[in-house]
Amino acid sequence: MESKLKRLAHILHSYLQTKCWRSFGSRLELEAHQQKLWQKQSTFLTQNSSFYKKYNGLTLNEYPLMSKSIMMSEFDKINTKNLTKNECLDVALKSEESRDFSPMIEEVSVGLSSGTSGNRGLFLADETERARWAGIILAKALPQHILHPQRIALFLRANNNLYTTLSSNKIQFQFFDLIEKLDAHIDRLNIYQPTILVAPPSMLRMLAKSTGLKINPKRIFSAAEVLDPIDESFLTKRFQQPIHQLYQCTEGFLGASCSHGTIHLNEDYIIIEKEWIDKKNRKFIPIITDLERKTQPIIRYRLNDVLTEKKNPCSCGNPAIAIEQIEGRADDIFYFTSLENKLEPIFPDFLRRRILQADDSIEEYVIKQHSPLKLEVSLFGGNEEKVRAQMTHFFKQQKLQLPDLFFSVYQKPEGLKKMKRVERLFTPESEDLIL
Repeated sequence: MESKLKRLAHILHSYLQTKCWRSFGSRLELEAHQQKLWQKQSTFLTQNSSFYKKYNGLTLNEYPLMSKSIMMSEFDKINTKNLTKNECLDVALKSEESRDFSPMIEEVSVGLSSGTSGNRGLFLADETERARWAGIILAKALPQHILHPQRIALFLRANNNLYTTLSSNKIQFQFFDLIEKLDAHIDRLNIYQPTILVAPPSMLRMLAKSTGLKINPKRIFSAAEVLDPIDESFLTKRFQQPIHQLYQCTEGFLGASCSHGTIHLNEDYIIIEKEWIDKKNRKFIPIITDLERKTQPIIRYRLNDVLTEKKNPCSCGNPAIAIEQIEGRADDIFYFTSLENKLEPIFPDFLRRRILQADDSIEEYVIKQHSPLKLEVSLFGGNEEKVRAQMTHFFKQQKLQLPDLFFSVYQKPEGLKKMKRVERLFTPESEDLIL
């Protein structure tokens, strides 16, 4: 009982802190707040993480860049609970196999990333961190105040104690395992009648197309996959409401849609460094530092995502970085051959636009690049020749060699596989650039 009250107190404190106390009138105020938190975090790190002890007294930009591979190889030294990678992997893999995600190591929950960027990663959170996460996400996501009853339906590849922390007397939470059949989900949803629905866009689309679904949630969030414009348009029409977004990954809860529909990065407790890959078009890879996560410190962690910054500040007044589009993985930037036989990068949003401009009757699509001169397009609805014409015009406009463009039968993703509408299937370095 005492433990539950303590957890609820942590959730409420985190909720109020995010909702009421951390409001910044300017970028300077926000950055001053970040520096105060970083001073506390750096002191903790150098005293409790054997990996970071040698960086005592250094500024943040003097700390090393972190990646998933380094995190996993140095896991035992980085975490501050003296846990080993092997014991954590053992718990996580057994949970994946049994689909029982409640086991922990003492008070620490252990999760496993989906591995969409290659090798799979571990993530840890103790009881305080889980409560803090719950308070933050409730502050960012709830359509009403925290004491208003809500029923949350959360579709995930794997559950975790991090998510079940959300449950309370007022906030009901149910986990929907993506591995289960659609009919079973619909039956449960019709009984549960969620007020908030959170799911990947591929699952939201399947639910939207079901004639048996009889729910009317107050708010719908897309999460875990890139929300493509074609899916956002379809879902908005079907559910008769805006589709909000949660930017959540293994490394943390990074952002959420504001009341104006803009995704803001959660800079009230995360520092974002921008690694520009196309500054002219405002595209960057985020390097994140979590200012409050202590069990598994996330310091200057280079994500594999590409984000497009909004050109103008959001009208909501939030000074945190506003995002126009989550492009997807850096691994899915396409590379085509120029007329001078050099590889030129093309970002996914340029290809998405060409598909959508080609034919209004296209309902779904997937683009796969097999090589710089081989491109596969799968359509559900629409006219293939219109797409071919639009793509040909684009390549000529960009002064690129025309790839072999072929069409295949559209297939929906199955089971736990994430929807990727734009996917590169080769490594640029392996290609002979002088053809």
